[in-house]
Amino acid sequence: MTKKILDVLTGIRPEFDFSASDDFIADGMLDSIDVIALVSDLDREFSICIEGVDILPENFNNLGAIRQLLQKYGIET
Repeated sequence: MTKKILDVLTGIRPEFDFSASDDFIADGMLDSIDVIALVSDLDREFSICIEGVDILPENFNNLGAIRQLLQKYGIET
């Protein structure tokens, strides 16, 4: 699961090592446009539809937060 998430993140911003960060947004690795791209890519990769109420920075600031969000949508991590 983590590898799939990392693959999606790397597809958006290949210049960063997301496994080395605890806060992608604070570290400048993702901005608001990147988060929207991430939502779209996660939806496609995991065949889910992340709702607008869940598109919050805290749901995308690290691998653990993304895994937790995916679990909310029934994806086993």
